[in-house]
Amino acid sequence: YCAEQFVNDGSIGSDVLKAIKRSMAADYSRVLSQKVFVGQCRLVRMGFWQGGIPGLGLRRLQLDKAGQPKGILARYEYKNLQTDRIVLVPGPPEEIAIVRLIFDQFVRARKTQLEIARLLNKRGIVTDLNRAWTRESVNHIIGCEKYIGHNVWNRRSAKLKLKWVFNPPSQWVRADNAFDAIVDPKIFSRAQAKVRAQSVLMSREQMLAALSKLLEKRGKLTRSIIDAAPECPPAARYRARFGDLLRTYAMIAHTPRRDFTWFDTNKHLRAMRAGIIRDLLTAIENVGGHAVHDEEHDVIRINGEMTVAMATSRCQATCCGYPRWVTGIERKPEPDVSVLIRMNPDNQTIRDYLIAATNEMKYLTAGLTANNGAKLDAFLFKSLRPLVALAERTAIRELC
Repeated sequence: YCAEQFVNDGSIGSDVLKAIKRSMAADYSRVLSQKVFVGQCRLVRMGFWQGGIPGLGLRRLQLDKAGQPKGILARYEYKNLQTDRIVLVPGPPEEIAIVRLIFDQFVRARKTQLEIARLLNKRGIVTDLNRAWTRESVNHIIGCEKYIGHNVWNRRSAKLKLKWVFNPPSQWVRADNAFDAIVDPKIFSRAQAKVRAQSVLMSREQMLAALSKLLEKRGKLTRSIIDAAPECPPAARYRARFGDLLRTYAMIAHTPRRDFTWFDTNKHLRAMRAGIIRDLLTAIENVGGHAVHDEEHDVIRINGEMTVAMATSRCQATCCGYPRWVTGIERKPEPDVSVLIRMNPDNQTIRDYLIAATNEMKYLTAGLTANNGAKLDAFLFKSLRPLVALAERTAIRELC
């Protein structure tokens, strides 16, 4: 479709041809996506690993097209030939011992996931990602069928860069006994039975009642306190059910001691910044320039010549009551121009815009005040018009 030679003469024939070709390209993409998915399912059923971190106690082994081992892949290493395949094999003995310890403590010692996490952290043991253990990370180990050799894929998926969704078990693709087990299947089955008994779905009223009892017992609520309470679901489950913890606290008539008004302010600033970026792109297009928002690096690319990074700065009062704005636009790679949107003390309306080359911004480590001297205040503007003027294009014939 990108190589098609369309005639942009505005005729009905060219418009119809574009629509037909566009539909053909979209249909080709849909068919190709289905073929790729079917191919991945086939490889999973054959016992090959289809991406993802292998996990604690397991390693990825690369095989050639004849099934002969080529070597263990380290993290961030990938196969170099399309015909090669990946399988999981047991990892270092010390990691296997940790995995078996988790199952043993959960099944035989009857400890909870939280108690196991505390035990591992006390012993100085970290996860495969070099992080401290949590209830969720222990629960993830207990629920992974790859530790008994089962290859399970498509538990969750995201189509066309949409949000990840958890698929029902009927859509899972699996191959049992595809790898060498490092955990006894009988112990694994007992662990799953215990997990099912623990994960009886609580109603909204039951979850709120458990949280109210915890508040009465502890006198305050935080995410760490909720996660550490065995009688309460984890904080992540409250966020998933009620939206966020602040909304959950309001449902049980609890007002946190800490001021969280900045949370709503930040939401407002993010929405305002997105609107300013859209308006800037439109303004540049109106003066003959071209601008796109590179969401991956969060920069604006103007005319293919320069990059602009934009950030908002809340107005904060110093101990003496004077306004102050914190600077800091960190992008990799660094943009050519940086724009800092300074807010008024109410943090609802815009005071001005600091538009400067990024190398000038590096000297603003102490932040901005109401008066910064002519060297800095010369970059302050009431609108983004100077930036639009930089992107404006003028035909050569108008200069002759």
